[in-house]
Amino acid sequence: MNLKRTFGALLTILGIIGIIWGAYAFVMGGDGVAVGKFTAAVPFIVGLIFLFSGIQLVKTTKDET
Repeated sequence: MNLKRTFGALLTILGIIGIIWGAYAFVMGGDGVAVGKFTAAVPFIVGLIFLFSGIQLVKTTKDET
């Protein structure tokens, strides 16, 4: 089991969730709880960072069998 590749996949999934949540909160004008219209950019940006770092981690990790 390659832990780096698994962690990269987890980061990628969390990044996708963050992007979707941030975009939805921005379009809806905030989700009503803690995220306003302009603070919705924070989960979007963090989601982008997670997505790109996860993809990079999966791409650069070599398979060891």
